[in-house]
Amino acid sequence: MPNSVSAKKSHRQSLSRRARNRGQRSALRTAVRKVRDAVASGEIEQATTLLIVATKRLDQAASKNLIHANKAARTKSRLTKLVNKGGS
Repeated sequence: MPNSVSAKKSHRQSLSRRARNRGQRSALRTAVRKVRDAVASGEIEQATTLLIVATKRLDQAASKNLIHANKAARTKSRLTKLVNKGGS
């Protein structure tokens, strides 16, 4: 456990940041999973709209350093290719 006042404050801050990051990362993964599920079930129109949401979430996560910018670009590229191909 932290002993100094500043260490206690730092610990409180890290806990709140961790909770916020976990929520945002979970929402990001859910958005990506929804796109993949829509393509797998053959709903290409829905997958296209969900791709826009997932792309926005990926860009936001990359800008806040939640994930690396290259990971966001790679995931967007793969999802776009998957939707354009139609899952086949």
